[in-house]
Amino acid sequence: MTRTILFVHQNFPGQYRHLVPALQRRGDRVVAIGGPTSRPLPGVPLHRYDALPAGGVPPCHPWAADFQTKVLRAEAVARCLETLLQEGLRPDLVIGHPGWGELLVVKDLLPDVPVLHQVEFIYQLQGADVGFDPEFADADWRLRARLRLRRAPQLLALQDLDWGLAPTPWQASTVPVPFRQRLSVIHEGIDTAAIAPQGSAQLQLQRAGVSFAPGDELVSFVARNLEPYRGFHTFMRMLPLLQRLRPKAQVVIVGGDGVSYGAAPPGGGSWKEAMLRELGDALDRRRVHFVGRVPHPVLHELFRVTACHVYLTVPFVLSWSLLEAMSCGALVIGSATAPVQDVITDGHNGLLVDFFDHRALAERLAAVLAEASSHDGLRREARRTVVERFDLTRVCLPRQLELVDRLMA
Repeated sequence: MTRTILFVHQNFPGQYRHLVPALQRRGDRVVAIGGPTSRPLPGVPLHRYDALPAGGVPPCHPWAADFQTKVLRAEAVARCLETLLQEGLRPDLVIGHPGWGELLVVKDLLPDVPVLHQVEFIYQLQGADVGFDPEFADADWRLRARLRLRRAPQLLALQDLDWGLAPTPWQASTVPVPFRQRLSVIHEGIDTAAIAPQGSAQLQLQRAGVSFAPGDELVSFVARNLEPYRGFHTFMRMLPLLQRLRPKAQVVIVGGDGVSYGAAPPGGGSWKEAMLRELGDALDRRRVHFVGRVPHPVLHELFRVTACHVYLTVPFVLSWSLLEAMSCGALVIGSATAPVQDVITDGHNGLLVDFFDHRALAERLAAVLAEASSHDGLRREARRTVVERFDLTRVCLPRQLELVDRLMA
């Protein structure tokens, strides 16, 4: 008997780019509802919704603006789903991400159909990203009140939770205790067969006019956007000292100039511009290569040739880039923050430093660059960690499929 699984994700396929084809291969029918930026997958009917009403977004209290946006999105998804149900769609399971409000009223249309929520992160009033970095902390109670209200759609989604899926233990710990008994910790998975070390690796960066190979004194830093949430300010402040300690070191920085999390720097512009202004002549820019965003194959080649990859983050969602770097056999120096400590044990499969201590980061990097080959054991253990805990085909996908079957039983 063919089962039908409905995915709801504003940027489909999102986290489900591996799960969807796996379901199709075993004979399940997959249907998707997504936002305007969603991309179709072969054999998957994709129904896009427009969350903005024709007359524009109605005015409301500023504290309620985020909630209103999510309600508008929920209504748009509901209208799309209602049409599909009238046309004969009968899903056996709904899988979606509640973070954008899309699942808020699904149960009103499908009260007897189980819904699997992708639980990435529940906003925390304390102990996580907000207020973690004192440089950007704001004591204004209004900002705290806004965050409290911003959690409302997430908490409403948890009330309707049939089951949740979190990628890492720390991210799962952000879920309130009463709901954790309906939560599985399964990562989306890393294709460790394709994302793997290669002895013949070579990195060509035409935009920067440079090339690198294994053995070069190369340091890498990667983020979707270069911003304090991912420790970009700490990394930049470390560079002048590193350049004095290692005069031949080259640095490749991958990432955009926008803001994914947090806020833009005071006065506007990008954090790259702000940090370059702050450092001024203390930084030798000839040895620092900003390459913007790069295709995934180029990113993996960077991980294969880098002498050391730096990954910093406030307590927040763990980036796939960390696991992909480790899968490529990169030596990682990470921040001693909860998401990273889920994966890296200092001195076992990588190295950890205090998120704020740019001097300690520079000194540890310099020590690694001085004796790169002596850290080969850490590189092997980094790769082993990802293969054993996060491998797509042998670990993560089988567990995801088992959970899907259990929810439809």
